[in-house]
Amino acid sequence: MPVFISTSLRSSVVSRLRAAGCVFAEDEARILLAAASTPAELAAMVRARADGRPLEHVVGWAEFAGLRIAVDPGVFVPRRRSEFLAAAATALTGPPRGPGAVVLDLCCGSGALGAAVAAGAAHPVELHAADIDTDAVRCARRNLVGTGAHVHQGDLFAALPAALRGRIDILIANVPYVPTGDLALLPPEARLHEARPALDGGADGLDVLRRVVAQASAWLAPGGALLFETSERQVSAALAVARAAGLTAAAGRNEDLDATVVTATPR
Repeated sequence: MPVFISTSLRSSVVSRLRAAGCVFAEDEARILLAAASTPAELAAMVRARADGRPLEHVVGWAEFAGLRIAVDPGVFVPRRRSEFLAAAATALTGPPRGPGAVVLDLCCGSGALGAAVAAGAAHPVELHAADIDTDAVRCARRNLVGTGAHVHQGDLFAALPAALRGRIDILIANVPYVPTGDLALLPPEARLHEARPALDGGADGLDVLRRVVAQASAWLAPGGALLFETSERQVSAALAVARAAGLTAAAGRNEDLDATVVTATPR
C-alpha cells in the first residue's frame, strides 16, 4: 500500500467519489488508493473517475472470476454477471470433451471469458478467441498470454481459420444484446467509454445472435455446444432464435448475479 495514504486522504477520496455519484464509493476508493503510486497519480485517477470514466479503465484492470483482467480504454469491461457464462462453459470442459477440448471465445472483448475457462478447466483446453475490434484483440492477447490461446481479429466466424470448422467443442458467444433504442439508457460509463459495437444488438438486441446461431452448427464439433448470455426479458425471444436455426436450446438463471445463459446444441 502506498505510504502516502492517511485516514483523511481516504475520507477525502470517498467524499469526492460519492459526490460524483459513485454508488460504491468506499470500495472504489480502496481500489484507487491501492493502484496509485504517488499523490499526483491518485489525484488524476480520482478526477478521471469523478468525470465518469469506468473505474476499470482508470486503474487498467477488472476483477473477473478470481482473475485480474487487463482492460484498456475503450474496451468492453467484463461484467460480474458473465461469471455465470464462464462457469457454465467451464463445466463442459471435462469428459467426454477433455482434455484438449476446443474452446472458442467469440466476441471476446478483453478475453476475460476465455481466460476464466482456461484457468478453471479440469484439463488443458485448446483456446481460441476472436473479436472485430483492434483494441479488444490487443487487450485479449495480453490477458491470454500463458494459456496457449490463438487470438484472431475479424467479423465473427470470418476471423477464424478454416481448420476450426467442425472442431469447436464449446462456443462461447457473449454477443452484444442491448437494443439500439436502449443504448441511451445505459450508465454513462458504458455509453460514453465502451465501443458501441460491443453493446449494440440491433433493434431487438438479437441481431448479432442471429448471425452467430445461423453458422454455429457448421463450426461445432459433434456433441458441441453454443453458450451465450442474454437478458431475462429477452430470453424467450433468444430461445426462439436459437431453435429457429435448428438448435436445441435451454436457459439457465443465476439470481445472485442477475444472469441468464442459454446453452444450445445442434439437433
